[in-house]
This record gives sequence, structure tokens and C-alpha cells, in this order.
Amino acid sequence: MHRRQSTKVYFGDFAVGGNSEISIQSMTNTKTADIKKTVSQIHKLEEAGCELIRVAVPDMTSAKIISELKEKISIPLIADIHFNYKLALESIKQGVDGLRLNPGNIGSRDRVEKVVKKAKKFKIPIRVGVNSGSIEKRLLNKYGHPTAEAMVESALDQIKILEENNFFDIVISLKSTDIWMTIKAYKLMANKRDYPFHIGITEAGTPKKGIVKSAVGIGSLLTAGLGDTIRISLTSDPVTEVEAAWNILESLDLRQRGVKIISCPTCGRTNIDLEKLVKKVEKRLKNCKLPITVAVMGCEVNGPGEAKEADIGIAGGKNKGIIFKKGKKVKTVNEDKLLDELMNEINKLRSDYDENE
Repeated sequence: MHRRQSTKVYFGDFAVGGNSEISIQSMTNTKTADIKKTVSQIHKLEEAGCELIRVAVPDMTSAKIISELKEKISIPLIADIHFNYKLALESIKQGVDGLRLNPGNIGSRDRVEKVVKKAKKFKIPIRVGVNSGSIEKRLLNKYGHPTAEAMVESALDQIKILEENNFFDIVISLKSTDIWMTIKAYKLMANKRDYPFHIGITEAGTPKKGIVKSAVGIGSLLTAGLGDTIRISLTSDPVTEVEAAWNILESLDLRQRGVKIISCPTCGRTNIDLEKLVKKVEKRLKNCKLPITVAVMGCEVNGPGEAKEADIGIAGGKNKGIIFKKGKKVKTVNEDKLLDELMNEINKLRSDYDENE
């Protein structure tokens, strides 16, 4: 995959864009001013693999506790600002690592410039975010309705204000609930600016449909080489967003965090309870950080081949299975022993990995 070459922007010490790995972020859904609940949720997100976290800053109370939040977490903190430029100024004062800003709803140009000048002084990057639902009336009148072209023009108008103030630590997002509009907008912008792209499908819905919608949209952008940091937008626990983001990146071999599990869809040739076995394997390996591939296959057609190609795997037979490791047959065991024997072999791999580290 040929990845679009973007500039590199730093949120604290964390780099986005350039040759950095595609990063994963999310947003809390707690009341930001409730420090205990907000920190607790961020810790869960960190554990799930979140690398950047955004919090809503709807009022001055929320802005003034930014520094306290930062003391209790270990990933960069981004303040989500709308309407009131003073909230952005206070967030910078409190030591925030980045701003999500829509300059179009902040007010007059001089207010935007005050934020930009202070952000530049403290080296705070700004994500210019335009959603299809937040396009200015002027552009809606021009284009008739939300379009990719309207989103790009809106973003460029806002970006130019930052550039005219010699501010270039910019990340761009152009999100729509419509996949095609989102893809077109990013492709149009890719020919106009080389700032990093924050990608996603906004307001994708509940996990059942939203993960699929996000995977299609984000996956399409990533395979086109577009995207430097991603967020899955779900009506759900934000931990689900992070898990889904990792799954998308792992499916494209762009990142790997722990075990990759391959399993067959089963058919009439399957003679073991594969679905039950795979669920148990997933549960046992949920927190395993070994960068390995585990194949759990149900029959003799594709099973041996897939299992051999994986770091370790099972090829099911009639009430039994063959365990392969590094392409070699290790043993044949009864179905009721498959899980334990697989885990024993994985633990041996873990020991080898730890020794090499």
C-alpha cells in the first residue's frame, strides 16, 4: 500500500502523520468535570489500546480541570471546543496536548486568531474538524446541500486563517455519515494540503451496524493510502470503538496488538464444536500481547494448510484435532483436550518470546 505522505504533528511527545504508525483515538462520554468517572473511563480506554483521548469541554469548569486530568492519565489529551474561544484559551493554559476546533463556529476572526496565537506559543496542534452536519449556511446555499466539495471548501477557509497566522501544526478531519461523501472529501483534500488526516465515519450508529459502516469507510480510505489517525464513532461504550479500530488496522496488517485469530466459518465436514472452541480461545487470549497468529480450523480441507501457515493452530478431525506449530505437526489430541493443549503450546511460545526480548 502506498501511503500518502503527510507532515508530522506532535501531541506532546506523540507523533501523528509522516512515517508514524496509524494511531487510534476515542472520546469520553462522561461529564468531563466528573474527574473520577472521566479518569476511570480513560484508564479503560488506555488498557484497550487507545493512544489519544478527546474530552468535551462545554464549559469553563471542564476547561479548568484539564491539568488535573492530565496528571492522572498517560496518553495525550485533546480538548473538544465549540462556540466559546475562551474555553480553548483556558484549555491551553491548563496544559492540554491538542485542540479539536471548528473555527467556523468560534465567532469572529480575531477570536480564532487569539486561539491560534496561544496554540502556536505553546506548540499545541489544532485539528480542524468539519462534519457534513456543520457546514456553514453560506456554503449550503452555494452547493444546495451537504457535499464533499462543500466540506473541503469549509475546511480550507478555516485552515487559511491558521496558515495566515503562520500556524501549521494542523490535522484535518472531513467526516460525514455518508461513506461516499467522506471518501470523496478526503480524496479532494489530499490534492490540496499535506496535513495529517484524522479519518472516520461520523455518527455511525450502534455497534451492530456502526462497526460495519466504519470498517467499510475507514478501510476504503486506508487502502487508498489515506489516514494517519482514526476514530470509530459509535453509540456505545468508547472501549468498543477502540477495539473495533484495532480490528480494522489488524485486518489490513497495518498494526498488530496481540494475537490474531483465524477461524473457518464451518460446514458439514466439521466434526468438532468449532464455534464453542473459538470463543474459548478468544477469551483465553484476550489480554495476550504476543504478536502471533493462531488458526482454529474445523476440518481437513483448509485446516491443515491454514494451521501450518499460522504461528500455531488446530486442524479439526473427528472428535479430535491436530496441533501445528511453526508449520510442523506437534501432536494429535482429543477434542476435550484441544484448548488446554493449544494454550500449553502458546505458553511455550510466550516463554521463547520473553527470552528473546
